[in-house]
Amino acid sequence: MKYKSMYLKNIPLNAFGCLLAFLTISSVVSAQNTVKMSAVKANDYGVAYSLPKTSIEITAQYTKTTRKTGEFYQYAERYLSITNPITENTVTYTLETIDATTKGVVDKDKSYLVEFRTNTTAPYVTLSKDGLICAINDDYTFPKEEIPASVITPAAGPNPRSFLSEEILRAGSTAKQAELIAKQIYRLRESRTNILTGEADNMPPDGNAYKLVMSQLDEQEKALTSMFTGTETTETGSKTFTVIPDEKDINNRIIFRFSSKLGVVDANDLAGAPVYLSLKNKDPRPQQILTPKEEKDMEKKFSAGIIYNIPNKAALQITFNGKDVVKKECDVAQYGIQDVLVTKMFDNNKLPIKVIFYPELGAIKQIIQ
Repeated sequence: MKYKSMYLKNIPLNAFGCLLAFLTISSVVSAQNTVKMSAVKANDYGVAYSLPKTSIEITAQYTKTTRKTGEFYQYAERYLSITNPITENTVTYTLETIDATTKGVVDKDKSYLVEFRTNTTAPYVTLSKDGLICAINDDYTFPKEEIPASVITPAAGPNPRSFLSEEILRAGSTAKQAELIAKQIYRLRESRTNILTGEADNMPPDGNAYKLVMSQLDEQEKALTSMFTGTETTETGSKTFTVIPDEKDINNRIIFRFSSKLGVVDANDLAGAPVYLSLKNKDPRPQQILTPKEEKDMEKKFSAGIIYNIPNKAALQITFNGKDVVKKECDVAQYGIQDVLVTKMFDNNKLPIKVIFYPELGAIKQIIQ
């Protein structure tokens, strides 16, 4: 495969979008969400690609607990000797975990065009579905994404009133209703005990019937008892916030707040305690001041090769209630620099160079010859 000459240009965003629309797709690998692009006459022998910038996704996992009073909670101790019924309807939230991950998103200011000579058999470039460069002269397979487990909201139990007898429903006072319901609960317990000991007048004929009867007795007792004790249900949830840093460090930025009564709330909602994010470049490079000649040489260098990112390491820290809940190191493209793969390395037609990138960083992973 020949690859004799090429150069890159910064191109306007709208032109980049139009160019992508006309690029010839030699093959599509839908499972990995990648496309292969070849430079042909239809696109003026050019292939467009983008480099990413790093975004940080902060995910809060929480538990919501709902407690509801029973209709007869005032009589729980009198009739059932229950000393701790729920006496107030409450909803409380507990923050379980906070996690932070990095992800590459298209940097609209870093879209480039590789142009080949018309008499060149161009190599192909593998791009992500968003146009991020993945590989040159090779395929790329994204790791399988883990599908998050679906959150199952607990099903509501049966309506306890559906188990009430006509006598109970006709009772003239709340206290009398509570007394009759308590007696019904004791009868259910007695029936279960009789079946367990084999003393019931009508025993279930087989194992399946036994399980069914015992299940129904348990269900009725639980539903009726909840009219005194109240009910408590829990469900889990999560919320994700995205931060895209620039070249500057982030110092104690409030990402969101958390309230035990309201759960995850916005950063400007003072009802919750703040969750802070800090991000610090671990190896900041001093700003270079170039002479006119050096600027010209730099421009020439970046116009004749494939531009890629060299990210920097950053210290990421998330703090809540005075404690570090996340403390890790990560790569951030915005904190790094860019460099260029020169065209000479692609001149060997017998052994074409393969270049594999980290698409989420725009950095080189491997060069194979």
